[in-house]
Amino acid sequence: MTETPAQNPAAPGRTRRLRSALRPPLWWPLPACALLGAACGVSYGLFTPKSYEATGYAMTVAATKTTDPAAALGYAQSYGRLATGDATLGYAQGAAGEPLRKLRGHVRAETSPDSPMIAVTGTAARPRQAAEIADAVVEALIVSGGHVSKDTGVKLIQFTHAVAPSDPASPSVPLSAAVGGSAGGLVGGLLLLVRRRPEEHPAQAPAQVPGPAHEAESLVTEEREPAR
Repeated sequence: MTETPAQNPAAPGRTRRLRSALRPPLWWPLPACALLGAACGVSYGLFTPKSYEATGYAMTVAATKTTDPAAALGYAQSYGRLATGDATLGYAQGAAGEPLRKLRGHVRAETSPDSPMIAVTGTAARPRQAAEIADAVVEALIVSGGHVSKDTGVKLIQFTHAVAPSDPASPSVPLSAAVGGSAGGLVGGLLLLVRRRPEEHPAQAPAQVPGPAHEAESLVTEEREPAR
């Protein structure tokens, strides 16, 4: 008598259940991207050198009684552009303690169309150095403006000195982590939106096979046809 090996029909079912249990959920990109973004934010906050910003203010005023006050407002825009020029920075580099090439990237100037005020911001690795850079550029701008005040009818005065900041302008580690995690979560959400599920793929659509009912109907139709 020939013995056949025993078959276990439940083994394929258990294998499928095990595979489905080990398969990651469809929403796994969202937490993965959020954690990756938070890790990048923490790394940025830890390894990026701290920078400090200090701002000093200059103001354009009429040099004579006959000067139109609107002229001071217009010249404020022009002097704001000259604040980061090589002529002004070249004069300020001695007091700022930095060469011209390095000073270009550590100074920015801002003006308002409604105010004759010029804001000069200095950036450095130390708080006091940032204030010194801002004051040096403001003084250089005042000196250069004073050379042509007789022709323009406008002069510059220093409104306020720059104050050394107590906190760095660069983001802290918790803030960097929060921003990185939010950006990563946003990317993960976008991946979930554009990701195509396996059951939606056209190649995996089941083939249409005629059922037995259609075959039976065709046989009955052939039998009912009259013989010729």
